[in-house]
Amino acid sequence: MVTNKILVIGPAWVGDMVMAQALFKLLKTRDPQVIIDVMAPSWSGPLLARMPEVRQALTMPLGHVKWGWRQRWELGCSLRHENYQQAIVLPNSWKSALVPFVARIPRRTGWLGEWRFGLLNDVRYLNKKRLPLMVQRFLALGIDQDVVMEKDEYRPLLQVSESSFTDTRTKFNITISDQPIIALCPGAEFGSSKRWPAEHYAEVAKQQHAAGAAVWLFGSAKDQPIAAQIQQATQNKCVDFTGRTSLGEAVDLLSLTSKVVTNDSGLMHIAAALQRPLVVIYGSSSPQFTPPLSDNVKILSLGLSCSPCFQRECPLGHWKCVRDLSPHLVLDALTQL
Repeated sequence: MVTNKILVIGPAWVGDMVMAQALFKLLKTRDPQVIIDVMAPSWSGPLLARMPEVRQALTMPLGHVKWGWRQRWELGCSLRHENYQQAIVLPNSWKSALVPFVARIPRRTGWLGEWRFGLLNDVRYLNKKRLPLMVQRFLALGIDQDVVMEKDEYRPLLQVSESSFTDTRTKFNITISDQPIIALCPGAEFGSSKRWPAEHYAEVAKQQHAAGAAVWLFGSAKDQPIAAQIQQATQNKCVDFTGRTSLGEAVDLLSLTSKVVTNDSGLMHIAAALQRPLVVIYGSSSPQFTPPLSDNVKILSLGLSCSPCFQRECPLGHWKCVRDLSPHLVLDALTQL
């Protein structure tokens, strides 16, 4: 019996990679013996390591904006001996479909995208009304074109190993106690129009600290300035992990938290996949496309006439969709979780 091997060309954003796990779970459910390898940027390795459906992560050495013809061609040639039966290409770009083509993978599946005829031979045509969510579009690539999925029962579920959990706790000197831990994720890689103001996060932090909770701040090095503002407003009462953790360590630490307040960001999707109770703040974006895949979530949005605009910066210059959403709304939502 020949084992089915599938190469997935993964997305370039943290949140999208988390949602891609729903596809991996679908593939494993349909064929428990399937081997799934994922080619993606190097940062995704720790994330994929927490997805038990994935055998191995293969590093795509080029950024998603780089063409790198020769490198992609050589990478495809190096994969020919793997004898993959299928490639599923999640990004819509032309260059993302080049490696599976060069690797001579017999079945190459993906959405039409940038006119990828030839590179893909199992081309799908997207009906946005039938598949409004990104996770639905990922899942649809895991089934035949004439199959209709009756319900979306596959959700990301990250697993933290005991060894990585212990290593992370030791590195950051974390002691387990009964004290609730509130995680605040004030960053958003996409742009400032997704970010709830630092002073609002600080007010939530102060109220939660006064109620007896510990408050942890999460984010990348780019989020350190906003974390510093929160720390200044709270007299350094938060534990600031921004820029201090790897992505894998952030996953491990988030698994310890009691509740999470976050913008629409990659960390939002990670927290949802860890089944943490969530309050999510939407400004320029919309939960109608990439919502947190969790039942224990409160989504807050003012629903202004100018939003969602899906712009990185507020085109009107007032940022009302995030600035006018008061901390009291978030605090009320936290109590309801």
